[in-house]
Amino acid sequence: MNVVAKTAKEYASDQEVRWCPGCGDYAIVKAVQKTLADLQADTAKTVFISGIGCAARFPYYMATYGFHTIHGRAPAFATGVKLTNPELDVWVVSGDGDALSIGGNHLLHVLRRNVDLQILLFNNEIYGLTKGQYSPTSRVGTRTPSTPGGSLDTPVSAGAFALGAGARFFARSVDTLQKHLPEVLKRARAHHGASLVEIFQNCIVYNDGAFDAFTARDVAADRQLLLEHGKPMLFGKTLDKGLRLADRKLMLEVVTLGENGITEADVLVHDEANRAMAGLLAAMQPPAMPVALGVLYCDPAHSYEGDVAAEVETARQRHRATIAELLHRGPTWTVT
Repeated sequence: MNVVAKTAKEYASDQEVRWCPGCGDYAIVKAVQKTLADLQADTAKTVFISGIGCAARFPYYMATYGFHTIHGRAPAFATGVKLTNPELDVWVVSGDGDALSIGGNHLLHVLRRNVDLQILLFNNEIYGLTKGQYSPTSRVGTRTPSTPGGSLDTPVSAGAFALGAGARFFARSVDTLQKHLPEVLKRARAHHGASLVEIFQNCIVYNDGAFDAFTARDVAADRQLLLEHGKPMLFGKTLDKGLRLADRKLMLEVVTLGENGITEADVLVHDEANRAMAGLLAAMQPPAMPVALGVLYCDPAHSYEGDVAAEVETARQRHRATIAELLHRGPTWTVT
């Protein structure tokens, strides 16, 4: 029997996509649909769960199962789905406000528990659905209706948050990197455990150009470090720049090949399992340093739902009994 492969279009629902024209979410939903097509994912075993916000519309646009939940609680719902149906492929879709503000506690626990979920964090550094208030990732000085004098808050780093919570997988990409993003999503799905993927996404209405410092065409090559495990951390239009540890300091510095005797041998090689290095990479900011994209950290461990299932089965084997036996076990009373 010949099985016809599904196309990306077949993973799209019949619902009208309702984001603002030019929103980066359009590119992300296309990348996810392409990813599922590349993997020939079973739509009957695929679930998208979202919270509240622009990104939370996502489940409506996928020809899979989906659940549009409440603000910040998508990780909790997804945990319940995965624990009761471990065979399902569960994706969580959340914005930076939904995930890192009201949902910060839920995100922390799903990461530390290492539930086998793919968590997509759409980061546009703003609250879009509620009309442009500053978010947990907004930079100091960001002027919005809720911060007319400029934000005073130090922004949350999704990478630092994830690593601090004990995440075993953290990656990054950009909405417009349509070749890079699907590959990162495939890596996240292949990881057995909680996978957090931060996607830099442009909000054309309330925070347009927030990431131009490293995504604009004229600077992207010099300000994006595309990581590959086991490969030297090189970047630049001609791959003539690299990273190394500064002399006698636990910090990264940019070097140029050919200057001061610098060769490729002096450049650091990316090791996905190096948590300390992942923290340094996540902290890099333009223009002084490139933004690290790809898989920053991947170090698999036992997944939570697997451990829960094993514990339940052990309890069942150890305490087999009928209902009648359980009711009459231990002290009993006769009521007259």
